[in-house]
Amino acid sequence: MHAIFFGSLVALLLVGVPVFVVLLLPVMVALETTTSTPPVLIIQRLFSGIDKFPLMAIPFFIFAGNIMAQGGISKRLIRLANALVRPLLGGLGITTVTSSMFFSAISGSSPATVIAVGKIMLPAMEKEGYKRWFSIGLLMSSGSMGIIIPPSIFMIVYGAVTGVSIGALFLAGVGAGLVYGVAFIGVCVLYARATGMAREARWDTTEILTAARGCFWGLATPFIILGGIYGGIFTPTEAAAVAVIYAVLVSALIYREMTLSDILDSAVDSAITTAQVMIIIAAASAFAWYLTTSGVASGLTGLLAGIGNNPIYVLLTINCLILLAGMVLDPNSIIIILVPFIVPVAVAAGIDPIHLGIVLAVNAAIGMFTPPFGLNLFVSGALGVSFNEAIKGALPFILVGLIALFLITYVPITSLWLPAQFYPNISTTF
Repeated sequence: MHAIFFGSLVALLLVGVPVFVVLLLPVMVALETTTSTPPVLIIQRLFSGIDKFPLMAIPFFIFAGNIMAQGGISKRLIRLANALVRPLLGGLGITTVTSSMFFSAISGSSPATVIAVGKIMLPAMEKEGYKRWFSIGLLMSSGSMGIIIPPSIFMIVYGAVTGVSIGALFLAGVGAGLVYGVAFIGVCVLYARATGMAREARWDTTEILTAARGCFWGLATPFIILGGIYGGIFTPTEAAAVAVIYAVLVSALIYREMTLSDILDSAVDSAITTAQVMIIIAAASAFAWYLTTSGVASGLTGLLAGIGNNPIYVLLTINCLILLAGMVLDPNSIIIILVPFIVPVAVAAGIDPIHLGIVLAVNAAIGMFTPPFGLNLFVSGALGVSFNEAIKGALPFILVGLIALFLITYVPITSLWLPAQFYPNISTTF
């Protein structure tokens, strides 16, 4: 019966059925044909899956990110990144990576980062002589930092499921995001050296100061969010609401690039995106409930527990499992379905739940540009890039992501040093 159940999942994925239907339909059929469980329980599980206070932050962060992308903040951030790193070897590629880091720290969304940065940087890189496949791959991969760098929707969901501090996860994401970003910066330098690209002009202090002044209000966003959380002024959920108000004020009153009509359009887009995220979380919650009640979960937990308590082997197994899951599932589904079974095994092996969350976030980031169902590959259509072009460009960068994953996984101090300064119970070693 379990073979038929999982076979139907694979079949539905292969024919392109929406993910929430893939998760729900087999559960409904299995309950109807093999149990006497009333179908109304599925509805109850759908609602209970999203009835969590921390999840209220998701629509606010999505709304804030959309406003900032459309309100002129993204182009100002790119201008600053360009002024800071353009004179370096591979400067335009490095600008793409640093712009993605900046925008990830504002939007918390990987697809939004790809689109906002890609609309400006893809034509610029091609004009500069970068190969199209390299430009596309760099955008798909560096844009995935929206999952790692705070404020990350992935970390909000992980914190809601596991009960660990979202604030600690955000701090850990800073170090992990830097390691991840530096890995792709290194690729840009190697590419420029291999192709014989010349360095750009020298740094222009006036240009840097002008660009910094222009995006000051946008760069202040992550400091307001994180500063408010760690200063005890507001919770992560309240911080998300503050981010929306701040984004509206900056875009409409300071930069004056959004009208009331634009804000309403952004609200509609945000509502649609929020619905897409929430229905997947709800469906994944019902799916996870079925795995638990049907006995599949106990088998999975037993399989993971069978690898022993050596943290090196446990993390290796978890990485392999999540990387495979990331090829077919979205990040939020991975958390809801697999994390409840992974966390007990990881904690028993002496792995800090914060470190585990960061490792899962990096895995999920790689999954965002891994075929066949990486979401960044699909949103590339908004940049005039075909799906096949996106896959061709993304494949070489998967290796770069894996190198960063290895460092973050087995050198935990890279991500845990910063949160350990605020949360003394966090250990920076296994």
